[in-house]
This record gives sequence, structure tokens and C-alpha cells, in this order.
Amino acid sequence: MTTPTRATLLHKLHRVLKRTYKYTLLTGEQPLLESLLFACCLENARADVARQAFAKLQGAFFDWNEIRVSTVKELGEVLSALPEPCEAAAKLKGILQSVFEADYSFDLEGLKKQNIGVAVKRLQKLQGATPFNVAYATQTALGGHSIPVDKGTFGTLVVLGVITESEARAGVVPGMERAISKRNGYEFGSLLHELGADFFANPYSPSLRERLLLIAPDAKSRFPKRTPKKAVPEPAPAAEPVKTSADGKKKDKQRESRKAPVVSKRQKTTEKHAARVAKVPSRAKKKPTGVAKKAAAKTLARRKPR
Repeated sequence: MTTPTRATLLHKLHRVLKRTYKYTLLTGEQPLLESLLFACCLENARADVARQAFAKLQGAFFDWNEIRVSTVKELGEVLSALPEPCEAAAKLKGILQSVFEADYSFDLEGLKKQNIGVAVKRLQKLQGATPFNVAYATQTALGGHSIPVDKGTFGTLVVLGVITESEARAGVVPGMERAISKRNGYEFGSLLHELGADFFANPYSPSLRERLLLIAPDAKSRFPKRTPKKAVPEPAPAAEPVKTSADGKKKDKQRESRKAPVVSKRQKTTEKHAARVAKVPSRAKKKPTGVAKKAAAKTLARRKPR
């Protein structure tokens, strides 16, 4: 069995996508700056979610300058419906800042009068502009043939075998603009983006895998694998302390203190006082002074003269 070529896979992919997804037709060329900013919301998000988030952003702020001077956190709160609100907010703010610093205005319509190659190079130099933003603006505002591809779309094309993982890391899909004509470019790009948004939201979805197998039956071997959750290791038991002779003596004292009878404070004071009194020696009783003088006189009278 021969391996299908890249062009064959892309044409088969287009046929399956038309039966599965729907897209909104564009009415004429879009304003260049607005198309570039909308692409910030559209990257890795479904088109209907991106349109609602972009409309909410325009309604929450007075003009582009107020969005430019707002913080990424404030913009991210408004764009909370997107899969990556803070990333989209940072890109929006960066593009507006770069445009304002270059011309002190928010008008890029003059680039439409220049050659597409010159205009694309100017867009690529804008802070916050990604290859997806530039490709979408080129397709919808500059009238060029460039199919925007984001992270979800790259992952889908790798699973289908259209590109390799190294090509996805490099951010290129060789031969896609040649295989898909300019007339079908916007339709194919919009349908492919919806498939990529579903893949980015949940690459393990059973219904999504069924669609991918319809296009490439051998895609099963390239499906992303679920990474098992790492088990949290149980804490090691604490080591028992080494017993010493001092610990044994301390425990013996504690046991003796538990066995000793409980003595109240008052009883202790009484016992201490009794012990102190017992130590004091008893004093001999003094005889009255008159009796002592009489006894001395009798003793002298009894003595014989010399």
C-alpha cells in the first residue's frame, strides 16, 4: 500500500472538514489593524468564542489607546472566555504599543497600498505579532494567500501525518499553499482552525479521534499519550532516638515522681516549720538573782578561816 502524499491528505482533510464544521464567510477585505488584533483572540480558540471575546473587549474600553495603556491583567479578565486570555492580552497590548510608537496613531491601512511582501515584513516586526497573526491578516486584510496555523493546528497535522514533529517545531507546513488554491484558502483555513481548536481544547476526545481516523487510518499510532500522574511518595518513618543511660535515669525519676503522694502547699510549709524548730537547742532556765546571792553567802560562811 502506497503512502498518500501531503497534497492528497490535505484534499481529503478538506472534504471531511466541510462535512463536519461550518465557517462564516468574510464580506470584503477587513481593516488591517482590526484583523491583526482579532487574530490575537482567534489563536487556539474557536471562532465563535473569539468573536464574542473581541466584541466584549471593544465594548469594555473606549478606544484602542485605552486598551494600549491598560494592564495585561485587566485585559485578561475581559478576555477570560479564551483558552489563553493572558497570552492574547499581551499580544494585543504589544501590537498596539508598537503601532502607536511608530506612527502615533492606530492606522495601518497605508500598508495595503504597498507590496504584500513589504507589508508582511512590517507586520512581522510588530511586538506581539505571531506567525498566526501575520498569516491571518495577510489572508483577510491584504488579500494574500497565506493559511494561518496555530499550536492546535500543528498538533492536528502531526497526528494526521501531514507534517513531521520537526516541521511543527519549526512552524512550517511545506506545500500547503500549493496544494490548496487561493480561492479555497479562507474556507480551508477556517475549517482547519476549528479542528485545531478542538484538538487544543482536548486532544484525547473520542469524537475528535474518530474524525482524525476518517482522514488518516494510521493516525492511531501518533495520538498523544496521556502522561500518568506521579504518585506522591509517603513520608519516611521518623528514626527512633538512641536511648542513653541519662534517659533511663530521667525516666526513673519521672516514675518516682508519679508514685510519690501529693502534698499540699500548706502541709509542706507546716513540715518545714516543725523541722526548723526541732533543730533549735533548748535553753536552761535562769534562776532568780536574789536566790543566787543567798546561796553564795552560805558558801562563804562555811569556809574555815586561815
